[in-house]
Amino acid sequence: MWAFTSGDLNAFFGLMLDNVAGLLLMTALLAGFGLPAAFTVTHMVPGTALGVMLGDIAFFFIALRMAKRENRSDVTAMPLGLDTPSTFGMILLVLGPAFLAATASGMSELEAARHTWHIGIWCTVLSGVLKLVLAPFGQIVRDAIPRAGLLGSLAAIALVLISFFPLTHILGSPLPGLLALVIVLGTLIGHLPLPGRTPGTLGALIVAGSLYYFLCLLGVAGYELPDRMETVWFPTQWMESWQGTWWGALPDALPFLPFVLPFALATVVGGIDCTESAASAGDEYDARTVLGVEAAATFLAGLSGGVIQTTPYIGHPAYKAMGGRATYTLATALLVGSAGIVGYFAILNAWIPAPAVYPILVFVGLEITSQTFLATPRKHYAAVVIACLPALAYLAMSLPDRVFGDSLMLDNGYTMESLGGDALKHDLQTLRMISNGFIITGLLWSWALASMIDRKLLLAGGLMIGGAVLTFFGVMHSPIEGNRMFVPFAIGDESALGLPEQYVGSVMEFVEGYLVTGLFLIGWSFFVPNSEPRGEVADQH
Repeated sequence: MWAFTSGDLNAFFGLMLDNVAGLLLMTALLAGFGLPAAFTVTHMVPGTALGVMLGDIAFFFIALRMAKRENRSDVTAMPLGLDTPSTFGMILLVLGPAFLAATASGMSELEAARHTWHIGIWCTVLSGVLKLVLAPFGQIVRDAIPRAGLLGSLAAIALVLISFFPLTHILGSPLPGLLALVIVLGTLIGHLPLPGRTPGTLGALIVAGSLYYFLCLLGVAGYELPDRMETVWFPTQWMESWQGTWWGALPDALPFLPFVLPFALATVVGGIDCTESAASAGDEYDARTVLGVEAAATFLAGLSGGVIQTTPYIGHPAYKAMGGRATYTLATALLVGSAGIVGYFAILNAWIPAPAVYPILVFVGLEITSQTFLATPRKHYAAVVIACLPALAYLAMSLPDRVFGDSLMLDNGYTMESLGGDALKHDLQTLRMISNGFIITGLLWSWALASMIDRKLLLAGGLMIGGAVLTFFGVMHSPIEGNRMFVPFAIGDESALGLPEQYVGSVMEFVEGYLVTGLFLIGWSFFVPNSEPRGEVADQH
C-alpha cells in the first residue's frame, strides 16, 4: 500500500491537476473583479491548499488502516480536493461582490482586498462548523436512502460538472484535445497499453502536450506560450489569519451566508454519496469519518486563511479503475500543499496545457456514471436517470447566466427581466428554480421514485412533503440567482434572508405542488398493497 504504482501515477495526475487548476481558477476569477493576483497568492491560496493537504493525508492513513484491518492491498483512498461549485459560488457571489462593494465605499485596493479576505475566512470557517455538526448523522442518512438516490445525484454531477464542462477546454483546442481524449479513454477504459507501459494520463500529457507546444511554436492561431508569471516564494502573509485579525468581519460576512451554506450542505450530501460510491467499488468507508475529515479540513483551511471549502471527490471508482491505491492521495497532498505554501503552483498550471489533462475529468465522469448503474438494482435505473434531470437544468442555465453576466450586458443594463418575451422569461425562471439546489433535488426525486417502485408510497409522500419544506426556505428551487436561501414573509425584501415579492408566487406554487403530491401519495398508499412490484423477479435477472 505504501508503493507508488503506475496506477497511483494515473490517479495522482487526475487528482493533482484538478486541484491545481482550481487554485488558478480562483486567482483568475478574483483578478477579473480587480482583486490583485499577488494578494490572492500570498493570502488566500496557501490556506486553501493547506486544507487539501490535510484532508488528503487523513484519507491516506484511513486507507492504510482499512488495508491492514481487511488484509487487502487493493484499497483505494478516498480522494479530496477543492469543491468546484463552491469555487465559482464563493468568488462570483461572495468574494467578488464583497471586493467591489468595499472599493465602492472608499477603501483602497489593499484595504478592500483584506476586507474581502476576512469575509471569505468567516464563510469558510462557518461552512466547516456546519459540516462538523452534520457529520455524525452521515451514516444514518446513508443507511436510510436507497443506493439509486445516493448514486443518482452523483451520476448527475459526474455527467454535467465533471464530464461535459471540460469538453469546452478539450475541443477548444481540438487537435491536441482529441488526441489526449483518445489516449486517456483508450488506456483507462479500453485497457490498451502504451509503449513502455506508460500510464495513460502521463502519456496523454507527453504526447498531446508536446503537440500543443509545437503548435504554439508554429504560431497557429489560438495557441500561445504562457505569459511569464511572477512567482512569490514562501509567502508568509497568510499566517496573519492565525492572529484572528478577521474576527471583526463577522457582521459583514453574515449577509453572504444564505449563499454560502447551501454549498456546504451540498458537500455533506456529496460526501455521503461519495461514501456509497466507494462502497459500490469495494471500499466500505464510514460516512461519519468521511464527513468528519471533510469538515475538519474545511474548518482548518478557513482558520489558515483559506476561502474555498474542501470536499471528497466523487471519482473514487474512477481512481480505483486507474489502479490508484493510497499513495496517490499522499502525493497529491504533498504537491498541492507545497505548491500553495512554497508558491510554485502558478508555474505548474501555466505550463500544463488544459487540453492535454482535462480528458482525465471526462474519464472520471464516465466511470462514475457506469459504476452507478452497475451498483444499482436494475429496477431502480429510472430513479437514477430522474436524478440527472435537475442537473441538466443547471447545464441549460449555465450559458444564459454567462451571457447576462457579460460586462457588455451589465454595462447596458440588460438582464433576464428585461427580455421582451414573457414565455422566454418564464421558461428561464423555471429552469433556474429547477437548477438551484439540483444535487438535493435530484437526490429527493430519485429517492421518491425508488420508493414508489418498491411500493413504499408513505415514504414517497413524506419525501414530497419534505421537499415542500426545503423549497419554502430556498434550500432547493430557489428563484434567486446563486441559490440563495430565504425566510419568506417573516423578513422584508431588504434583508439578505428576505424573499423578493416578485418571486413569492412561484415559490409558493412549488411548495403547494410538493404538498399536494405528498398528500396524494399518502392517500394512494391505502389502495396499493405493500408487496413486491410486478416484474421484480425478472428485473433481478
